[in-house]
Amino acid sequence: MIAILGGTFNPIHLGHLHLATQLQASLGFDSIRFVPAALPALKDVPAITAEQRAEMVKIAIANQPHFTLDTRELLRSGTSYSIDTLISLREELGNQVSLCWLMGSDAFAHLNAWHRWQELLNYAHLIVVKRPHSLDLSNLNADVKALLEKHKAKTAEEIKHQAHGKILIQEIAALDISSTDIREKIADKQDVSQLLPSGVLKLIQTHHLYQT
Repeated sequence: MIAILGGTFNPIHLGHLHLATQLQASLGFDSIRFVPAALPALKDVPAITAEQRAEMVKIAIANQPHFTLDTRELLRSGTSYSIDTLISLREELGNQVSLCWLMGSDAFAHLNAWHRWQELLNYAHLIVVKRPHSLDLSNLNADVKALLEKHKAKTAEEIKHQAHGKILIQEIAALDISSTDIREKIADKQDVSQLLPSGVLKLIQTHHLYQT
C-alpha cells in the first residue's frame, strides 16, 4: 500500500510527521509519499518557493525509512490538482497497488470544492483522518455525504485488498499545530522550536524565511 500526503507544507511541522507516523503504525503502508503542492488550488500561493518547501520536507523526513519526498507537482506547470497527481501515480504504479490519499476531516467536508472531485476514487482510496471530538461527519453537505455513504469502508482490510474506491475514516489523536500559527510566531520572533523538526528550523533561520 502506498499513501499520499499532499499539502503546501508551509512549513512542514511535527503535526504532519505525527499524523503520518500514526497512520503508518495503524495501517502498515509500504511508504508514505509527501507531495508538496507547487500552486495550491484552494489556498493562497505561499510566499516562499515550492523548492524551499520541498527542501524542508526532505530534511524533516530524512531519517524516516517509510517516508519519501515526491516532487511531481513541482515539475508540473499550472495549478497543482490532486486528480492530476493521482492519474500520474497510477501510470507509474499500475492498477493493482492500493493507493491511499490522506486528508483531514475538515478537507473532506469540502471535498466537493476540489477539481474533478467525483473522479478521485477512480484512482485511490481516501483515508479521512478524524480527531476525537472533531467535526461530526454526519453533518456533511449532501454531495459529500452521499459519496461517503456509497463508498465507506467498514474495515481497514478493505483498502488493503482493493486498489481504489473506498473511504476509510481513521480516528487519531492529532497534534494541535498549524503552519499558519508557526508563520505568525516566527514573524513575531517567538520560539517555535517545539513545533518543528530541528533541521527545518535551522533552514528557516539560515534563509530568514517567514520573517516579515
